[in-house]
Amino acid sequence: MPAKYELISGDLRRQIESGELRPGDQLPGEAALINRYRVSVPTIRQALAVLRTEGLIEARHGIGTFVRAPRLKVIRRNERHQTEKALVHAADEERRRNGSAETDTGHLTEEFSFSAEYRTGTASEAVAEIFGVSPDTEFLQRSYRSRFVDEDVPISIVTSYIKLDAVESNPALLDSSNEPWPGGTMHQLSTVGIEVDRVVEDITTRLPSPSETEALGLLPGTAVFIIRKTLIDINGRVVELSDVVLPGDRHRLIYTTQLERWT
Repeated sequence: MPAKYELISGDLRRQIESGELRPGDQLPGEAALINRYRVSVPTIRQALAVLRTEGLIEARHGIGTFVRAPRLKVIRRNERHQTEKALVHAADEERRRNGSAETDTGHLTEEFSFSAEYRTGTASEAVAEIFGVSPDTEFLQRSYRSRFVDEDVPISIVTSYIKLDAVESNPALLDSSNEPWPGGTMHQLSTVGIEVDRVVEDITTRLPSPSETEALGLLPGTAVFIIRKTLIDINGRVVELSDVVLPGDRHRLIYTTQLERWT
């Protein structure tokens, strides 16, 4: 037999899912809910807590409780890397319309807000080891965040590392104001003569740090995908390393592997 708070949360969930209560609608106050369901204050609060945890409602301090608009979903496919490489030789206008975010979401460039921060300096010993260089090697470290313009939190947090001496021959690559760069990282690298041969993505999950929870607007208990992406050039050298944090409630990862036919 379900508990009373479960019956109440179930009824309100049904109203939200059916559209009786729409995103932005305000739920009745505690007193009205208590009168409607004939239960105590703790029972109503427990029912609402369930819906908040599920991300269906949100409390606005001093105003009330509202149906939460669902976050837009992102599907990340491994074909995105071949699409990015093919864009290297495309016209500038085509590259501007077809970045990774556009590929993953199906949304237009103007529907995104993008920010980038650049700095130079040494990286951690672990990063230097991946590149096969000494710990005192200078890197260009780039931090990226992109979000839908209608939402207040980013869809990802990305930290990228590239050896400084590999890209400093093109000053445009050291200027964050040139972001978002049409065609993405593979086109950036192509301007200094680097062709990417393969992409390795090591994917794990974990609970977010407090700063990630705040930055991504995560609900309690929501996990994040952690992708360590390594770009390797045609000479077998690591040319870029990036750590990507994706909110688990807004991302699906779909990887398709084309198999060779038997002969």
